[in-house]
Amino acid sequence: MTGIKDVAREVEMSTATVSRALRGLPGVSEETRSRVRETARRLGYVPSPSAAGLATGQTRTVAVIVPFVTRWFFAAVVQGAEEVLRERGYDLLLYNLAGDPSARHRVFETSLLTKRVDAVLVLSLKPSPDERARLEKLGRPVTIVGADLPGWATVRIDDHLAAQTAMRHLLDLGHERIGYVGGATEGVLDFTAPAARLAGYRDALLEAGRPTEPALEANGEFTVSGGMRAGRELLQRPDRPTAVFAASDEMAIGVLRAARELGLAVPEDLSVIGIDDHEMAAIFDLTTVAQPVHEQGRVAALQVLGALARRDWEPEQVLLPTRLVVRRTTASPRGGGRRGR
Repeated sequence: MTGIKDVAREVEMSTATVSRALRGLPGVSEETRSRVRETARRLGYVPSPSAAGLATGQTRTVAVIVPFVTRWFFAAVVQGAEEVLRERGYDLLLYNLAGDPSARHRVFETSLLTKRVDAVLVLSLKPSPDERARLEKLGRPVTIVGADLPGWATVRIDDHLAAQTAMRHLLDLGHERIGYVGGATEGVLDFTAPAARLAGYRDALLEAGRPTEPALEANGEFTVSGGMRAGRELLQRPDRPTAVFAASDEMAIGVLRAARELGLAVPEDLSVIGIDDHEMAAIFDLTTVAQPVHEQGRVAALQVLGALARRDWEPEQVLLPTRLVVRRTTASPRGGGRRGR
């Protein structure tokens, strides 16, 4: 098996110089670094991550805490983060909570992260005061994606504004009876987006002088199947809405399927709008409020890498923009006004 001494012998340098070049440490010219890395690749030498960690105090690994790794939003954020980390020579250590509160406790309330990672990304969860204290005790850079946490590095969109943008589109088209499909606003994982998007829906109605009706609000669990169930619940009402705002595109796609099952034409009988600009949104010709999901992961990764590289780094709260994308699932109510496109 090829060792570091073999690489040092080949390039006629000391093992200390070879080690510094391979670990990306200062004090080595770019020409030397390239020569050492090329020789290591040719000889098949792979440095031990654990040994490098012992020498530098760094693991070159970033933890990503994910509520549901199989869901599109979280997977897209992770992909964006992983691309940046890989480019900089860092590995990603994934902690999938899978909606389990005991898993959240295991990650936040124990020493699971200690000495295993250089930084932490937390997706769509707002850490409790106790969890924040434990993260601070780690002494590692932390960035929160999808939640507002003053004093901490965060990357997010304005969920309240995104919901209002969707609602104003429907209201401008002339819809007065608008249903809402969202997610539980209370639960073990304490997501921030469901509550903010529901508040945006209600505030838009109030601003338009229309009352909120709890009977027009349904839980779609932020899944396609949940959106189908919620859609059936709303659309089978004798006083069904003429439009539905779903707090995610996946739920909106479920509502579209429910409308089809019930024989309703979209957008003639029912308008539907979502949030995300999911990769399937264009296929369903779904009107939506697009958010830069992949970019949130990239920006979050750049934040923790910046914190690792600079002693004068200060946490930044990054708010990324959203935009209305009008396709063919929205139009004026039957018999009135202009079409959505």
